[in-house]
Amino acid sequence: PELLRLRAARYAQDDNKTVILSGGRCAQDDVTPADFWIHWKQGPANTAYPMTNLATLKFFVTPPHECSYLPDREASSLFVDPAARMDMDMYAKLSAVGFRRSGDYLYRPHCASCNACIPVRIPAREFRMHRSQRRIWKKNRDLQVTSRDATFDKEHYELYERYIRARHEEGDMYPPSVDQYEAFLTNRWGTTRFHEFRAMGQLVTVAVVDHMPNGLSAVYTFFDPDEAARSPGMHAILWQIQEAVAQGLPHVYLGYWIRQCRKMSYKTQFRPVELFRDNHWLQAT
Repeated sequence: PELLRLRAARYAQDDNKTVILSGGRCAQDDVTPADFWIHWKQGPANTAYPMTNLATLKFFVTPPHECSYLPDREASSLFVDPAARMDMDMYAKLSAVGFRRSGDYLYRPHCASCNACIPVRIPAREFRMHRSQRRIWKKNRDLQVTSRDATFDKEHYELYERYIRARHEEGDMYPPSVDQYEAFLTNRWGTTRFHEFRAMGQLVTVAVVDHMPNGLSAVYTFFDPDEAARSPGMHAILWQIQEAVAQGLPHVYLGYWIRQCRKMSYKTQFRPVELFRDNHWLQAT
């Protein structure tokens, strides 16, 4: 129903940048850092893709609505046309300029008066664990990891349901349902794997991960609430960093970070970390 109210946006190119045209009016005069324009830069830590590969896509902007993260603010999102033909390479290019997946939808924040949501990613080969992360890694050495296709699994869903009810009772995903679970975590592009973490056969954690040519995207992690002392969410990201290195992939994408949101503070505990600001990936050490 929300998508039925989306407003179309189109694009034009001007030398080294792309600007949004909305309703036939050029938005270049009021471009903000949240707007979708790209500089082509060389170098592994500061790379975007030329817009020519994305020029056929249509985008839609949601009407303003109450922000889920910051009080007294309105939010809008820029969505890729849900009818667009999507594949792994296109998904990777959109991820590299700050887009995120939820089910079959790709979006990024597009708020008129706020740019607090910052895409973050970890340069996998440069990452080094600090002391507390080494403790978490050591605490979970007994876990066995198995990769599964992104198909419905009753055991996975039951763990997800327990997790949401125990830890996110006031969140947007409560109450959980099978339809909501599948619509949120799976997609039709064949990029997603469900990684199981088990202790003596008991399912502890499931990390939902998208595998792209330019890295891994940490879509969502859910775990047994009784095993919270293991720090399963942090451990799952540490595992994904190791897995990216093993596969020769440069980055692990963690979605958006908001400085004022305490629940997101863990994302910048991985160092170095790269922040997507003003359409460049900038490294914080």
